[in-house]
Amino acid sequence: MKRLSLLALLVLVLALALVACSGGTTETPAEGGEEVAATEAPAEATEAPAEATEPAAEGSMECTDALGCVEVAPGDPILIASALVISGPNIELGTDSQRGVEIAIAMRPEVLGHPVELQAEDDGCSAEGGQAAGQKIVSNPQIVGVIGTSCSGAGVPMAAIISDAGYLMISPSNTSPALTDPEQAWKPGYFRTAHNDLIQGAAMATFAYEQLGLTKAAAIHDGDPYTEGLASAFYDAFQALGGEGVGFEAEAADATNVEPLLTSIAAAEPQFLFYPVFQPLAPLLTNTAKTVPGLETTILAAADGVFSPSFLEATPGTSEGMYLSGPDLSFANTMYQDEFIPMYQEMFGSEPTNVYHAHAFDATNILLNAVESVAQQGADGTLLIGRQALRDAVAATSGYVGLTGTLTCSEFGDCADAKIAVSHVENGEFVPVWNNKDGSLQ
Repeated sequence: MKRLSLLALLVLVLALALVACSGGTTETPAEGGEEVAATEAPAEATEAPAEATEPAAEGSMECTDALGCVEVAPGDPILIASALVISGPNIELGTDSQRGVEIAIAMRPEVLGHPVELQAEDDGCSAEGGQAAGQKIVSNPQIVGVIGTSCSGAGVPMAAIISDAGYLMISPSNTSPALTDPEQAWKPGYFRTAHNDLIQGAAMATFAYEQLGLTKAAAIHDGDPYTEGLASAFYDAFQALGGEGVGFEAEAADATNVEPLLTSIAAAEPQFLFYPVFQPLAPLLTNTAKTVPGLETTILAAADGVFSPSFLEATPGTSEGMYLSGPDLSFANTMYQDEFIPMYQEMFGSEPTNVYHAHAFDATNILLNAVESVAQQGADGTLLIGRQALRDAVAATSGYVGLTGTLTCSEFGDCADAKIAVSHVENGEFVPVWNNKDGSLQ
């Protein structure tokens, strides 16, 4: 009996050992306590997908991007941000661009099966506002890119913040030459669909010197990267054409008394006075200039920063006869007039309030195109979007046909098809009279 018992015990031990070593016959509890029998995978599951373009198998995606990735879960939105001036005296500039972004999303509400959503921030049209908006944006790791800023003064600090965090931004209206100059304020990940003010300044100088036949000009700025950059570009170009520069002055953006400055400038007898500044300084200069002896016949001029109904309302009569430079909106494509403008009116109940709505529309679509081209897609709908890959895709933009023309990005982020128009204030309205492409009065 003892021998039989020992033999039986030995057989039992060997049987248990065999069971422990075999992984294919035990049952493993699944999550929630449900038991599922483990079986070998079907042979066809190990085969390669029939087409390389099919979504990657669940769990097979991997982020190898140098700047990291944004993961968008199944059903979650693709989140983009805007940073535009949507409050304060320059609200029409930023709101107009904001509407361009919203129209782009309304026309393209879904990308790769995910809804597109917008997180709107205010750049304040100031360095402080740009810094605050930038810090808020980079605190959200789900934001894939930014449309902004409105103002170059906000763009300089935001470009640094966005770049350091590995994000990208596309501005619809930053025009300061410094922002795409690697020796000044350019940062990796910065792009713009707005023109470079080296082009706008030269266009305004050409108009004043060649079309109006003027030979003496002065300029005023407020120290902001946009205003100083454009005023300098104009002043230098005017002198290069053979004109005489008789005054290049600065005034505080929040000045309340500009009579001493204008009196000093009047002593030099300028025929043309260009002040590409924002509100409220531009209306103050315009209204005061009409009261300063020596400036009675001086032609006054401003730029796109005040190309808005509120500027005309703040300068009743005094702005009559002024010239303003800015992007040319007489686009060759039919979509702008046939689709975009009617949608703008339907969604917002008004005509555009400034000149950068189309540039914001193009910027948004360039960003969404980049997302669509670089995102890895999982079988369950998950997206993995590389941040460096996004930058590279935007930088590779070439021959993109947008509302504003055919856009190609330079090495340092200038993407615009730059067309500049000069408008004349006639009967309280902006009337385009000249552009830098055909070089003639319309």
